[in-house]
Amino acid sequence: MVVVLALAAVATVVVLRSGFGSPSCASPTVVHVAAAPAVAPVVSRVAAALPGQDCTRFEVRERESAAVAESLAVSDGAARPQVWIPESGLRLQWAGAGGITDVPNSGTSVASSPVVLALAQDAAGDLGWPGRAPTWSAALAKADLTLGMPDPARDPVGVAGLLGVRAVTGGAADSAAFTSALRRVSPNTTASSADLFSRLPGSTAPQKPVSAFPSSENAVLRRNSKQGERPLVAVYPEAPVPALDFPYTVLTSSNQAQGAAAADLLHALLAPAGASALSDAGFRAPDGHFLRDRSADTRISAADRAPVAMPPSSTVDDLLNVWAGVNLSSRVRVLIDVSGSMNAVIPGTGRTRMDVTLEAAEKGMRLFKPTSKIGIWTFSTELDGDKDYREIIPMAPVSEQLAGSALAKLRAVKATAQGRTGLYDSTLAAYRQARAEWEPGRLNVVAVMTDGRNEDPHGISRAELLAQLGKLADPRRPVQIIGIGVGPDVDAAELDAITTPTGGKAFTTKDPAKISDVFYGALGKLSCQPPGCG
Repeated sequence: MVVVLALAAVATVVVLRSGFGSPSCASPTVVHVAAAPAVAPVVSRVAAALPGQDCTRFEVRERESAAVAESLAVSDGAARPQVWIPESGLRLQWAGAGGITDVPNSGTSVASSPVVLALAQDAAGDLGWPGRAPTWSAALAKADLTLGMPDPARDPVGVAGLLGVRAVTGGAADSAAFTSALRRVSPNTTASSADLFSRLPGSTAPQKPVSAFPSSENAVLRRNSKQGERPLVAVYPEAPVPALDFPYTVLTSSNQAQGAAAADLLHALLAPAGASALSDAGFRAPDGHFLRDRSADTRISAADRAPVAMPPSSTVDDLLNVWAGVNLSSRVRVLIDVSGSMNAVIPGTGRTRMDVTLEAAEKGMRLFKPTSKIGIWTFSTELDGDKDYREIIPMAPVSEQLAGSALAKLRAVKATAQGRTGLYDSTLAAYRQARAEWEPGRLNVVAVMTDGRNEDPHGISRAELLAQLGKLADPRRPVQIIGIGVGPDVDAAELDAITTPTGGKAFTTKDPAKISDVFYGALGKLSCQPPGCG
């Protein structure tokens, strides 16, 4: 007997196989499956159709892949999956780079969907459709066509979009044509490709309508199948780019029984009945072939699309670094000095150095794009046990910080009356964490705001700090230290020495009242990174 329970609130389908809960099932096997939203319904149906043979339960949960990766790194309270089916193998690479140890480097593709340019049908007509197939080159060259882009730092469709744009603009990541094209799409960047569907012409979204953006072919097919929606035309890139490959991935933390059950589900997905179900849902086979005849649909191309491997991670990182320079999507760890000297009153203002520093940090937070991430530490000496630093605002997107309690926490920060400046230990700890949490597609930065110089007699020396920073710095995965020094006691030479090994820069002023100007100058440095400048 097979029982299917749909729990809409948590997007979970529980599939019980024969014997579950019976006296003979002394040790039932539960397999948690986290599947990308596009493929989760099919996985649930295939799991439900498995013939009963053991006391096994599959819990198939529809989850965004980024959320799964975050929960694998830091538990969100949900059950840890034994099987993960993200939309792209790139998710597995990113998970490994993020230090998640039980995610294999690759999985078994159960379906594929090419990445295309989703083009509003009216705009496609302006480019010659249906008489001739539009191209990415023609779309990029049409000045009055509003283009969008899913954030490549979060969405593999965006990475494929970058590769497609690079191919049609000359193939070089540092070319003027490529960066010019990225500048054109960056104002209409969203967290994911799904968000762009709500901004098509005719929608009620308050933002400017977007007529073309990278998407999966499957998403275009699903959109076009809905009654009352304006249809889209799928435009295929001139040079092949990696498709979404939906890798079936068994986490290495699974036990033997879970692994055996997971293998049964994989076999079922690849078997004719499973492949047919995936094809009915608008997917291609892993080899890029449509199992259903879609030749009558003029809005897509039914031609086979052979798999294209994702380029090496170094190539992807280079592309995302260019994107970050153009788009100013950042990941910033801010260190705020709360030593006793920050209680000093600025002459003629009636305000303390702490007051103006916190105000500058708050204004600076509002300057970042909503998709940027920011986290804040305070530092002094022995602020948290024997540590000179303490996290007060965990790393999160700016949009979430501003909508949540971050500003209240920031405004509540106080200087420690007897605290000294533990600059070296705090900077090294923040840099190590930033290196460990480095994110592609973002400007990864540690910003240090201080009114003095290192005063910790028990910490590391400047020579030790510089040696450690030199070892940690990696030009392929850059993390810059930006020094922001204010007040008559700041040591400009010290800040210069600290920032130089990381390719960063120090900004200083003797007048603490001018910290806002200094902070904005530092943010201007972030917004202009070669080759994004010029």
